[in-house]
Amino acid sequence: MRRFSTLTRCLICILCLSVISVVSIADDGSRPDQIDTTFKTPSTLHATFNKVNLHTTNVTRSTLVDCPLVSVSLTDSDFGDGAYILQAGFAQGESLAATYQVPADQFPIKIEVMEVLFGTSNAIVETTTHWSVMVWDGTPENGIQVASYSSDDVILPHLVMPPGSNGIIISVSVDPGDPDQLYVNNDSGMNSFTIAFRIDQHNTPGTPCITAPPSNRNAFPCTDTSGLQFPNENLIYAVDGTFCVCGTGWMSFLELPAICTPSGDWVLRASYTPVNCSEEPVACCFSDSSCLDATPSDCSIIGGTTAGSGTTCDTYACGSGTGACCVESTGNCVDFDLKMCLVVGGNHMGEGTTCAETTCFPEGACCLPSGSCISPVSSEDCLAVGGSFQGDATTCSTVSCPQPIGACCSDTWCLDLIEDDCNAVAGDWSGAETVCENSSGCQSDCPEDINGDGYINVSDLLSVVGDWGSTDSNADVDNNGVVDTSDLLAVIGAWGPCN
Repeated sequence: MRRFSTLTRCLICILCLSVISVVSIADDGSRPDQIDTTFKTPSTLHATFNKVNLHTTNVTRSTLVDCPLVSVSLTDSDFGDGAYILQAGFAQGESLAATYQVPADQFPIKIEVMEVLFGTSNAIVETTTHWSVMVWDGTPENGIQVASYSSDDVILPHLVMPPGSNGIIISVSVDPGDPDQLYVNNDSGMNSFTIAFRIDQHNTPGTPCITAPPSNRNAFPCTDTSGLQFPNENLIYAVDGTFCVCGTGWMSFLELPAICTPSGDWVLRASYTPVNCSEEPVACCFSDSSCLDATPSDCSIIGGTTAGSGTTCDTYACGSGTGACCVESTGNCVDFDLKMCLVVGGNHMGEGTTCAETTCFPEGACCLPSGSCISPVSSEDCLAVGGSFQGDATTCSTVSCPQPIGACCSDTWCLDLIEDDCNAVAGDWSGAETVCENSSGCQSDCPEDINGDGYINVSDLLSVVGDWGSTDSNADVDNNGVVDTSDLLAVIGAWGPCN
């Protein structure tokens, strides 16, 4: 594991953003305590630090070309001005993280930059947050931790934010001129790496799962507003506490109970460089079957298609069309050109594809809108029943289908939950796609009992008469938008005790 010393250089970039509006704050100890926020007008504060003591790795770089920088992120946020959600239930000692997949042939990789967005909402004091950044080869639970850097306000500054509503991007990178760089070698064999940021010390800590850290005295990490897109890759390390019901330790968002799950992806990103990339020229084919020897990146820029590693225009004929041909009538695959494939009634998968690398007729698990799963089915059959195909060779025992959300009702509240969570809190689930905010939610089984006393009688009749003509009253028994004669007749027709 790598930690800071005074001998190695590291570059930290902190981007500050001012805020123009903030809405609604919850102030209990529940998770997540989410605050909608809009940031505007970025400014930049640069700080350069002396060397960090990084683990050295024997790595031989390709001398052909400079390897391209690869940026990875789960969020669709551009880290600029716009709307974000502060995760204000985030406790001291907890970590946010994201796992990124990397093609196996790109390892080892050099981590260039790690960035995360923190924010405050109507802070009444200057806030100081002690933080750490950590890197894993693979995942935190099953991989290998390769780096851990903590703010000390000497080499790495603490996160200091002025009163008010602000956003700050913490951007951590190693000085590119330093001979000791941060490498991930794929020693875990997981073809991935994980970046995590931890709050080591809040400005004003709360008590985990009892009282949230005061939202007007602390900075918190942000998620985006476009919805949760990567529940498996977004991670959280949750601290333990007497009344914690969301779980403890490392968990993906998919593993969190629905009522504890943040509504978006972490606003966190990283960039890396493959160490042993090679940009040797290959045959680059164009739509008119012409050919040009070019590097893969240049070929893509000029609108061509690469023919594969080791090819040249002298040895490869563009337009020959040889590729995988999937023949549905026999369930087989043959390497044919487009013309021959069409003759035998096959489906040509494209020039340059091979049967050895092509799955012609994938079958796997299919998640249905109801939350149930069927398998094995083809992707076409899954789509036909409105399902979501989970990939070739997947099974219902290895996938977790998202469960539908519906109105969960009690005598005093209504929450939009999945059925299992509704049952866990002794609620009455109204079914998939019902919501608390409209008439499909918690509806009475006896709508004519307007006053809810269990009987349909004169009191309910007088309620109809008293609200006659109203467009916003529970005396509108038939939900036609107005209290009128049809509601009066409905009460009379159901006269007596509710069944």
